Amino acid sequence: QVRLVESGGGLAQPGGSLRLSCAVSGFKLSNYVMSWYRQGPGKERELVARISSADPPTNYADSVKGRFTITQHYAENTMYLQMNSLQPDDTAVYYCNLYNWWGQGTQVTVSS
Repeated sequence: QVRLVESGGGLAQPGGSLRLSCAVSGFKLSNYVMSWYRQGPGKERELVARISSADPPTNYADSVKGRFTITQHYAENTMYLQMNSLQPDDTAVYYCNLYNWWGQGTQVTVSS
């Protein structure tokens, strides 16, 4: 059974950083498309970042370009999202996605 578990969310101040993790079990990561989505208060779920074997291998929402970095660590079977220069508009529940599978989400709150 495939399972995705996010962690690393929490409270950050504007300008701060957080690193989200998505641990995958039941599926061996290797050149598959994985994504981070988020859903802010009163908003629809939106794509934040995607990683794959395509060229270029990563793409980002315009709102996070230059601030967020998506990576995969095959040996750890884990995907990461490094979030820097956080802004209040980044406040959301962040979800990892692998094809039809979703994690339960991790809350990120950016506030002073």
